[in-house]
Amino acid sequence: MRPLWLKIFILHQIISITALASVSPLGKDSKAIWEHYLKGETTIVEGVIGAKNTLIAVLDPESKAAVNALQQSDHKYKALDPSVLYAILASRKAVQEAGWKATDDFGINIGSSRGATALFEKHHKEFLENGKASTLASPTTTLGNISSWVAHDLQTQGPEISHSITCSTALHALLNGVAWLKSGMTDKFLVGGSEAPLTAFTIAQMEALKIYAKEKQSYPCRAFDLDKKQNTLVLGEGASVCCLELGKKENALAFIEGLGYATEVLEHSISISSEATCFQKSMQMALKNTPLEEVDVIVMHAPGTIKGDLSEYNAIAKLFGESLPLLTTNKWKIGHTFGASGMLSIELAVMMLQHNQFIDVPFTKKQVQKKTLQKILVNAVGFGGNAVSVLLRR
Repeated sequence: MRPLWLKIFILHQIISITALASVSPLGKDSKAIWEHYLKGETTIVEGVIGAKNTLIAVLDPESKAAVNALQQSDHKYKALDPSVLYAILASRKAVQEAGWKATDDFGINIGSSRGATALFEKHHKEFLENGKASTLASPTTTLGNISSWVAHDLQTQGPEISHSITCSTALHALLNGVAWLKSGMTDKFLVGGSEAPLTAFTIAQMEALKIYAKEKQSYPCRAFDLDKKQNTLVLGEGASVCCLELGKKENALAFIEGLGYATEVLEHSISISSEATCFQKSMQMALKNTPLEEVDVIVMHAPGTIKGDLSEYNAIAKLFGESLPLLTTNKWKIGHTFGASGMLSIELAVMMLQHNQFIDVPFTKKQVQKKTLQKILVNAVGFGGNAVSVLLRR
């Protein structure tokens, strides 16, 4: 049993992000991803999903090739959903960059909003046609399938967790990882989210909610355009994970300075309140030890919907007042990746800190960076008003 002084010491230890990796429309290495952000171009294109043309953000060609190679590398992997394959690829890279070994027995928490969407739809269609289910239908379509296969691939024996908390899933995974580290039960945790939602049924669900983008234009997803007259959500695919370690590590990319979370009472099954009470509370919690003027940037959730973007902005404006920091989002560029989106926002935040450069939303009023970027707040929220805010510092 740990002595009390050691428990208190661990509780107050800082958390380091020692590696970040992703598979997304931006590419699969940090150099390519940052160069893509600097270009200011969207990755959203018109593609065929099901039987019709739809606006989507798909993996870049190199990432697609890597996914295909992974699937063919092991006969067991041929039965896995893309969401699992994306998570495996991102996890391999992150663990390699952090220098972790399987014998470290680190924890894994990689979640997903939808899970094995394509595979579930495939198996369900076969059941409707034949009246029978495939032997592998159940084990390959559970949410736990993601972390368990990542653990198998990395040959680690630490705790493994998968969950769905809609679009804030990845940041809830980060919360879980920090809690495990602070408990003293482990000193390393791999956290993130993975999503492969580009299926006809998934997009049909978003269209039924009347939130999906309809117009093909230079920037189809008008995330953080507060003057838009119609909803412009576009779905993207990908996975993003980061390595968390207890203590201030020399190889840290950034440090986690504050965490906040909140859930608000539902006014509607898909929306949050007009002033996003959940965001106000989560940001206040994350910033409880930080003066508002020290926050340089907020990476907003901003999904590209009229109410979603405006309510989050209202929450930020109400909390920060005249100390409003620079505001941005990446959904205009890569679409909304549901459960993976929060960690892809963390990736953008860490890159901006590393390069000391603010990435603006190209079609909104230009914001000017006036000082060195030291602290960035990242927001995520999902259906059900489950908000998470994470404060990162250089």
